Amino acid sequence: MTVSEEQSTSEPSLFGTPWCVLLAIGMAALIALPLFVDFPALALLAMLVVVGGAQFMIAIGLRRHRPAQPLPWYLISVSAVLSAIGTALREFTSDSVSPFDDMFTLAGYFGIGVAATLWLRPRQVRGNYDLLLDSTLIGLGALLASWTFLISPILQAGAPTMNTVAAATYPVLDALLLTLVAHSMATSGRSETSLRLLHLALFAVLVGDLGYSLDTVGTATIGHEVLVTPLLVGYATVGFAALHPTMTSIGGPRRIHPHHSRQRASFIAVALIVASLVPVVGSSLGTVDRVVVSSLFALLLIGVLVRSERAIQRSQRSERRAQYQADHDMLTGLLNRSALLRALNRNSEHWAGQPLCLLFIDLDGFKGVNDSYGHAVGDELIANAASRIRRVVRRDDVVARYGGDEFVVLAPLGRQEAAMLAERLLGAFVRPFELSAGEVPITTSVGIACTGPRTSDASIYDLIREADSAMYHAKEYALGYAFHDDMRHTATPASTWKTQQPVPRRGVATPASAPAEAGRRSWRPASRTTSTAV
Repeated sequence: MTVSEEQSTSEPSLFGTPWCVLLAIGMAALIALPLFVDFPALALLAMLVVVGGAQFMIAIGLRRHRPAQPLPWYLISVSAVLSAIGTALREFTSDSVSPFDDMFTLAGYFGIGVAATLWLRPRQVRGNYDLLLDSTLIGLGALLASWTFLISPILQAGAPTMNTVAAATYPVLDALLLTLVAHSMATSGRSETSLRLLHLALFAVLVGDLGYSLDTVGTATIGHEVLVTPLLVGYATVGFAALHPTMTSIGGPRRIHPHHSRQRASFIAVALIVASLVPVVGSSLGTVDRVVVSSLFALLLIGVLVRSERAIQRSQRSERRAQYQADHDMLTGLLNRSALLRALNRNSEHWAGQPLCLLFIDLDGFKGVNDSYGHAVGDELIANAASRIRRVVRRDDVVARYGGDEFVVLAPLGRQEAAMLAERLLGAFVRPFELSAGEVPITTSVGIACTGPRTSDASIYDLIREADSAMYHAKEYALGYAFHDDMRHTATPASTWKTQQPVPRRGVATPASAPAEAGRRSWRPASRTTSTAV
């Protein structure tokens, strides 16, 4: 937890207190008052009080919560003052100062853009550009509509003077601001109340700018008191955003979920609907307008195509990941039981016309390891055992974790080749395992079931049952490995084999709770072959 977060959690927050509720009610009444009382001085006074109150609330929030990155808040504060000055010069003075009101307002836009960039920069997902692409598509759709309904009519209304150029610049800046807001909304969390209040404030500014643009074009005649109201709401909302404790998390890095794009997809759908209406509404546009509209429309379509292609690729990766998780054991990376049972039918051409052997492998004394060292060490042992088995078998052989400490190898082998593979598997477990608890010696028992060239009657269930039975036979008589076909012909007494207790390694004792097979007869390659040949 950062220092700012500790301070914000240890100190009581002003947000939500009766004092803050009264302040919100007073702000709302002050903003609504000019709508009912037609008095210019009162509207100017309301603007001064609201902007001053927002500055006061930002100062309190910065002093109380002390965010790690206060610079964006200072920029927002200065931008609100500059924008308010521009609005006051435009609404409450003569036309002689018209260039200056645009200068102050555009400077406010610049400050908001810099603050938003500083806040959004730590929230970028490296190597993933879907968020940026979605936000750009939303901005392009807004810019396309702005050119058709706002920018082009403004430029055609009169000679290209400074006022005309400035009026046409506002819709472009609004489209860029909408892009930043869309990107910020896509990377925000539900608990970031302060950031959501800032989004609300910026949307209020966008609504106010839209009203000014419509009034400039002549599409709608809106009173100045109504035009100023959304801006006042935006100023006040910024102040309340600074009072909330979550203002410290704005601009800090956080985990982003770029695949959660349902909301962005809805905004993109709206942008496409607007773009589809442009050729109909703008059928009487001039040459320049058609070039601009066509270019924006082409960029929008290209972006949608790229977005769709990336969505398809991400969906395919998700499907492959889900299929891998459904077929594999997450601890060892081997196939799981369900994938093993489908192995013969999934790749039937590979097994057709070949002999088939299934080796059922069980770790001796694994329960003792689990009881003595814990399940974490037991999982570590399982993962290491799977790695040793994987190194012994061939690449095309099917290796699966059947469950617990049991593994299965399915391979197109003859009887003699299966015996050699069993010898190599037993040899892989001669060396103790280097685990976090120390050296742990573990032996294994292998049961083998073989069949001739596979026919439709051969079932993997029968092979598993027979190999499992042979494994228990090998464990009972300390054979190391045994063929199921030899079980009814062979009954090798345990006394014919030399016994050898496992020697405890340095610093690690053999688990006292290990079953008797932990001290079973040592594996001897020469005698092992002889035993299976009886």
